[in-house]
Amino acid sequence: MLSYFQAIVLGLLQGVTELFPVSSLGHSVILPQLLGWDSVVAAQSASESYFLALLVGLHVATAVALMIFYRDTWVRIIRGVLVSLGTRRIETPDQRLGWLLVVATIPAGIVGLLLEHPLRVVFAKPLAAAGFLVLNGLILLAGEWVRRRAQSRVAGPTRHATRTGSHATPAGRRLDDLGFPVAATVGVAQAFALLPGISRSGITMVAGLVRGLDHQDAARFSFLLATPVILAAGVYKLPDLLGPNGDGVRLQVVAGSVAAGVAAYVSVRFLARYFTSRTLTPFAIYCLVVGVLALFRFA
Repeated sequence: MLSYFQAIVLGLLQGVTELFPVSSLGHSVILPQLLGWDSVVAAQSASESYFLALLVGLHVATAVALMIFYRDTWVRIIRGVLVSLGTRRIETPDQRLGWLLVVATIPAGIVGLLLEHPLRVVFAKPLAAAGFLVLNGLILLAGEWVRRRAQSRVAGPTRHATRTGSHATPAGRRLDDLGFPVAATVGVAQAFALLPGISRSGITMVAGLVRGLDHQDAARFSFLLATPVILAAGVYKLPDLLGPNGDGVRLQVVAGSVAAGVAAYVSVRFLARYFTSRTLTPFAIYCLVVGVLALFRFA
């Protein structure tokens, strides 16, 4: 059965690795195996287990932390979407950002409903997670390579927008100029995070970088996009926490959820500043090193 210590460790792990582009699911599969937590390892790949109840709390806590951090942005987005529904027009950056998030959420939501459970059962194994972690590192490096090539092809000074939170680089576009097909592409990319080892924030950031966003806007869009998807996943699985899967572990889930929420808030606050001037490369190297070492360990 799940102990308080295990729940808190997994909560901290979720809160950090869900937002850092290194895959929360991959780490939650690999770490318990390394620590010899056989009960947790077995529960992860079981069709029904207390691990499902734990995921509910961790997901909801992470989403709540993101909502608190971006609370002002979400108030503007929700207000903008409601106004645009009434006017049937998209007239402001906040209205456009809101509908971009709606479009990008749909692919991940549909794929998650259909495939999340079977993919978790099949691939929630340390060896598979290690392999996907290596792949995640390669994806991050590829994203940085594509962006550098785009920057080298485009000449001219950096453009700055007067709108709050909007800016563009020589190779990029502003977040509020993002097209709906591009938003859908980012949403499709997010669906690959159902594979343990593929980072939700990492792959959506890469999709944004490839389609012209800079690191700061790509990260912002990724974190905003993750909020409804993670929250919906938690709420949708609430019966797992309230039903038999949650029997005997609900207090442990609460402890782990608090840890996840605190860790997620600290993480998003750090990363929002980090990506104003830095890249995905250090995270790519980390994924490659850890993934290769894990492959040797579990092969």
